Order: sequence, then structure tokens, then C-alpha cells
Amino acid sequence: MTDTRPIAALDIEPVLGSVYPEPFAARMRGRAKRRLGNVFGLSNFGVNLTVLAPGACSAMRHAHSRQDEFVYILQGQPALETDGGRHRLAPGMCAGFKAGTGNAHRLVNDTEAEVVYLEVGDRSAGDEASYPDDDLKAVLVDGAWQFFHKDGTPYA
Repeated sequence: MTDTRPIAALDIEPVLGSVYPEPFAARMRGRAKRRLGNVFGLSNFGVNLTVLAPGACSAMRHAHSRQDEFVYILQGQPALETDGGRHRLAPGMCAGFKAGTGNAHRLVNDTEAEVVYLEVGDRSAGDEASYPDDDLKAVLVDGAWQFFHKDGTPYA
């Protein structure tokens, strides 16, 4: 049984880096996620408290086929990069990304201060992520991401 007692989010050990294959994983340096939803055994959606060091980004610019995503900025002023352009965010601002729209997105910390935000996403089976700027495609299989080149060849 999963513990349901309240906890301090900062007491959760952060996960550094990414599950991306190289050379993409190296581009995720400076990102730390605290997987808050996992602590409580949440299976329908995930909640992460994420910190981006100066120069770090949230992910490769991507769009999900089945997973909705939502971000809420707590600290700092990251740039949100989408198909619609670049937008400066500030604490108290939020953004959402509906599944299946193809609107690729990511946050970039191009400032000198840390960025802290909450990210929420569902855990839809069969989700796929497309990456318009990179030779990368991801498929969610049994709860784990598998990565492929755009031609379908798997990453080693």
C-alpha cells in the first residue's frame, strides 16, 4: 500500500538528466525532476516539481499523440518555445498542451536564475511523442519510453 501522508516536495530525491538516448540525454543536463505523483502511487497522471538550472531545458521540443500536458511556473522566467513562437513566462503563469494537436513545445531557461515549475501530464497508454527539430520519435510501451530514429530504426 502506498503511503498517503503529506510530504515536503523538496524531501523527494530529484531525478537528474533524462531517459533520452544519446546524443539527446546530454542536452538535458541541468534539469532535475522530483516525481511527486510517483510517491503516492498515482497511475492516471504524473506530477513533477522540476528545476531548470541556467542554460537548461525541460525536454527536446516535442508533441504528444495522446498525453495532455500542463505547466505552472513557480519561480524564474523561462522561455516557452512552441510552434507558435517563443513566449516569456513568469511566476503564476501556466500553459497547457492538448494531445494530438502536433504543437511541439518545451521550456528553456535562458536566464541567470533557476526556474522552478510544476508539470502535470496524463499517462495514456500507447502515447507517442514526435520531435520536429530532431531525428527522434518516442513510443510509450508498458509504461516505459522507447526511442527511435524518424525512419523507425531503434536507438541502441
